[in-house]
Parts: sequence; structure tokens; C-alpha cells
Amino acid sequence: MNAIQTTFSLLYVIRKHRLLKNGEASIYLRITVNGEVADITTKRSVRPEMWDQRRECSLGKLHRDKELNHYLETIKTRLYQIHREFEIDGKRITARALRDSFYGKDEDSKTLGDVYREHNKKCRALIGIDYSRSTVEKFDISLSHLIEYIQYQYGKDDILLSELSGQFVTDFDFYLKTVRKCQNNSSIKHLKNLKKVVRIALANDWIKKDPFFGIQFKHEETHVEFLTQEELERIMNKEFELPRLELVRDIFVFCSFTALTFIDVKNLTPDHLMKDNNGALWIRKPRQKTGNMSNIPVLSVTKKLIDKYKDHPECIKKGVLLPVLSNQKLNSYLKEIADLCGIKKKLTTHVARHTAATIVFLANNVSMENVAKILGHSSTKMTQHYAKVLDSSIMRDMATVEKCFAHSEQ
Repeated sequence: MNAIQTTFSLLYVIRKHRLLKNGEASIYLRITVNGEVADITTKRSVRPEMWDQRRECSLGKLHRDKELNHYLETIKTRLYQIHREFEIDGKRITARALRDSFYGKDEDSKTLGDVYREHNKKCRALIGIDYSRSTVEKFDISLSHLIEYIQYQYGKDDILLSELSGQFVTDFDFYLKTVRKCQNNSSIKHLKNLKKVVRIALANDWIKKDPFFGIQFKHEETHVEFLTQEELERIMNKEFELPRLELVRDIFVFCSFTALTFIDVKNLTPDHLMKDNNGALWIRKPRQKTGNMSNIPVLSVTKKLIDKYKDHPECIKKGVLLPVLSNQKLNSYLKEIADLCGIKKKLTTHVARHTAATIVFLANNVSMENVAKILGHSSTKMTQHYAKVLDSSIMRDMATVEKCFAHSEQ
């Protein structure tokens, strides 16, 4: 059955773009099964100009070249033999399974990288259903860091699940903070992604002991900047000579009155605008990150900006409400705007979102429940992260106390 269903090929390739110190290129045998690829290192190398890719051999005439070609042929013969054995035994044939068998690994053993990749593959298939694209991209980044750690710590590309231990986890945490220079909370995110994969292995009895047992994560409280009302008004009223700075300022202000993230404001289209029974205009858009619906009243400030750019060539071409630049350019120009406005804080669209939640909404008596709906949060617990204690709200609440005791003194 496998023989009918499986496409199988072997191909020698050299790493031309990553030469060894002696100027030679490493030779790898690429196994391809049904489009899945796995490489085997031959621990041999050749000068790039002496390699014949069509014939997959060295062109040299020396004894070492003939010995190399014979060795490469021997490896191929062994792989064909392994493939045939898999067919006869009715085993599931994959590129990684053939590679593992060649390396002499237990046929029933699984590697951490394989389980992690399979997890990410399934999550990628669920983009738009259970996961957002950005979440899956973060899983891929976490996997990349993990593989780099294994190479750094153990000098190999992967480890067996049976090799996992608490020491592995704590050393990975140390690597993330020292070598990768991750902050504590970023390191915890990568560890939690790894823990998710470990749970899959535990649930399938691929490992018996949880390497995370007894290990606790402690998030550090983070302080995210937000602008004061005076700073926000300073940016809104600033006249800019350069059109690009005016455009970026307008996008920042738009986010400051809608609490939309960069990706959400970039993908905002006329279809996301709608009027209620009273004729009031709203933005109704599912958040790119979570899929939760944001319900945002369109204030006069944001309405003017929508009208300002409705005939912009980029908006017409892409069918969007605002001509949003790339995140990199946006942040670069926001730095210029901050300098020109005399603001010491680092401006980003995330700062605009925090400013909207605190200064624009909460400071003006918008309830926590309504702010949660505007932000697209599934609960007010998430919104409390944005609920900064403002001097204005303290004075407003203390005014009642002052009035009460002033009356008592009379």
C-alpha cells in the first residue's frame, strides 16, 4: 500500500552559501517523501567548483574524490534499503522516519522538534478558525529559538522526547535570557509554548514525566507608556511640513480614538463601518489577534480622518479607510513626530491604544465593561491591564470625600 501511495526521492546537495573554513561545501543527502523533506549530513565536503550537481558526484580524479563518490553511493544504497524495509513491514514512510532509521534511532521514538513542528503545522491549518496568523508566527519563532538552543547546548539539530528534563527547561530559560537577550516575560511566552507541546507528548504517552513539574513562571509587571491629554492634543494640533509625517500623525490619532492595533487599522475597510438605528456611525471589526468583535463608536475626530483620506489613491486601490504604511516606517516616523512635538515617550500604535483606553475612555467615565467591548476583550479582566490610575480620576473621586467632610465641619 505504501509503495502505491508514497513518492520517494534522494538527492545530494551542497551548501554553497555556507562554506567551511577550508573553502569546501558540506554535502547533504536530501530525502523527499510526499513533499516532506529531511536532510542527512554525510560529514563529507567538496570544493564547489568540483561538484557536478547533475550527476551528484565529485568531478575530481584523485583517489580521495573516487573514495568520496563511492561513499556517497553507499549512503544512497543504504537509504533505498531502509525504504524497502519500511514498505515490506508496512510502516508509515516519512522523510524524518527514514532519516531517523538511518541514524539508528528507535523507530518508535519521537523527537521534540518533530512534535513541535507537527503542532505548528496543525495550528497553521486552523488560521482564521482557532488561531490568528500572528499567533502561529509566534509559535514558529518559539520553535526557531528552541532548535537554536539545542544546537547551541547539545551540538545537534534535535533531541528525543526521552531526553527532556527539568534541567533542559531551566537551561532553555537561561539561554533565552542570556544568549537571545529576551526579557523575563518574553522568555516565559516561549516556555509556555514549549509546555503546550510537552502536554501533547504527555497526553499521547510519548513521555512519562513532565519536565515542567515544579517549575513556576512569574510574570513581571510591565509599564506601557500612554500619553497625557496635553501630549495628545499637542500632536493633534502640530502643523507638519512633510506630508508623510502628517499622514503618520493622523494614523496615530485615529488609533488614539479607536484603540485599534496596527494590523487592525491597516486592514480597516468601508465594510467595517455601519450605522445604528439612531444614525450613529460605528466601527465593527473582529480583532486580527483574537477574532473578538470590537464595537467602536466613530467620534468626530475619527470621522474627519476617514473623510480626509477617502479619496487617497492608496485607499481607493486597496479598498481601505486609511493609507497605513509598514509598521517599521510608521514607528520610524513616529520617532520624528515625538521629537518635533517635544515628547520624550516612545510613540507606537500600541501607545496609541493605551492612550485611547486610559485618557480618552476611562478618564472620561466610560465604564470598564464598555471599554472592554471597544477594545475587543472577552472579559474586563483583560481590560484592567489598561486601567491606569490617573491623577484626574483620583481628584474626581476625592471631590466627593472633600464635600462630605466639609459639610461635617460646618
